[in-house]
Amino acid sequence: MLPTLTALQAALDKGETTSVALTRAALARIADPSGEGARTFTAVWAEQALAAARASDTLRAAGQVRSPLDGLPVSIKDLFDVAGHVTRAGSRVRQDEAPAARHADPVRRLARAGAVLIGHTNMTEFAFSGLGINPHYGTPSSPWDRASRRIPGGSSSGAGVSVADGMAVAALGTDTGGSIRIPSAFCGLTGFKPTASRVPSGGTFPLAASLDSVGPLAASVECCAILDGILSGDEARRPPAAPPLARLRLAVANTLVLDGADDAVRDTFAAAIARLRAAGIAIDTLDIPEFEELAHINRKGGLVCAEAYAVHRDMLDGKIDRYDPRVSSRILRGRDIDAADYIELHALRARWIAAVEARLRGYDALLLPTVPVVAPTIESLQASDEAYFAANGLILRNPTLINFLDGCALSLPCHAPGEAPVGLMVAGPAHTDARILDVGLAIEQVLGAR
Repeated sequence: MLPTLTALQAALDKGETTSVALTRAALARIADPSGEGARTFTAVWAEQALAAARASDTLRAAGQVRSPLDGLPVSIKDLFDVAGHVTRAGSRVRQDEAPAARHADPVRRLARAGAVLIGHTNMTEFAFSGLGINPHYGTPSSPWDRASRRIPGGSSSGAGVSVADGMAVAALGTDTGGSIRIPSAFCGLTGFKPTASRVPSGGTFPLAASLDSVGPLAASVECCAILDGILSGDEARRPPAAPPLARLRLAVANTLVLDGADDAVRDTFAAAIARLRAAGIAIDTLDIPEFEELAHINRKGGLVCAEAYAVHRDMLDGKIDRYDPRVSSRILRGRDIDAADYIELHALRARWIAAVEARLRGYDALLLPTVPVVAPTIESLQASDEAYFAANGLILRNPTLINFLDGCALSLPCHAPGEAPVGLMVAGPAHTDARILDVGLAIEQVLGAR
């Protein structure tokens, strides 16, 4: 099992380890030629990280601990500005840009909390895919069945692998349609997508401003809650507390979310729900017909393509040959979405959100599989555009429902040890973040008691 932030802080407080020792160990894993480090990171800041670690150790020796994250190595997705470094966004298009003059808002909050920033992590180019494949900088494989080299999930691919492989204790990611939760599911981690407005995103290269969210990937629900408190500026909020199981009322989505699911996900998800019911949690199945409407609402490319095209149209004019064609082709769909279409999308979204929220009223959370299939191999998706786009649509489908809802969601591991990683999504409407973390903690305690 991966160490939690709380366990590592206890070890630092007892003098059993130091920030420098933890940072050196992370850097060694990144540099290991037999590992995934070269594909996981697009930049490693070894000297900067060790300087920050030494400063943390000095402050701790003087009795000053800035936060529960102080002295711990954290990786930063290559969408976030880090002062003195180029933000490539996983692309060759931006490799000649000037280094950032200042930290992005989320990075600044992590640094102020004492996090040791260890490097920029690889990602799908411009965050525009849920698979994690990057033809420019390579694709790290998920930790499961590594001999087969399976996709890590995206777009925060390097973020997930960096934590799963001990190259960082936690990772900073973004989630526009599942980009935190998908790699968490495929890498056996816990990931939290907060309500989009909860964490400021200044200094973050956008994909679609209406949907972009900033959040953590880590070892546990408590770890995600600690990181969320720092990122949102809500550090004074109480830690998550698991409600009494008998008081919980949860809903399992009965529409769309298991369509196309493989046997491993179906069986694992069903077993997880059975364990929760056996523990005394009331769980209803819930029809949500609005879920089946979303594909039609987004048939022209949706808010993602419209807003991504607005960001990229000038770069596409002169540098389209430097893009991954599987990314540029999707961005270019936004060219055909006019102002009337865009206005209508926002109106349809508002009505859709109201309808879904009405169905969820009275429930503490909605449960669904994070992704309906286990991770396919990198090779099979690189070899075929048809396979790539089919897998991308299926893998993004369930998480995207919660982004369009403007909701918040955890992805928790729900598989048995040694089996293919499967994520259980615990979701709620906008601004129910604290409740979702509480419910997630209760579920984690039940599912973790194997």
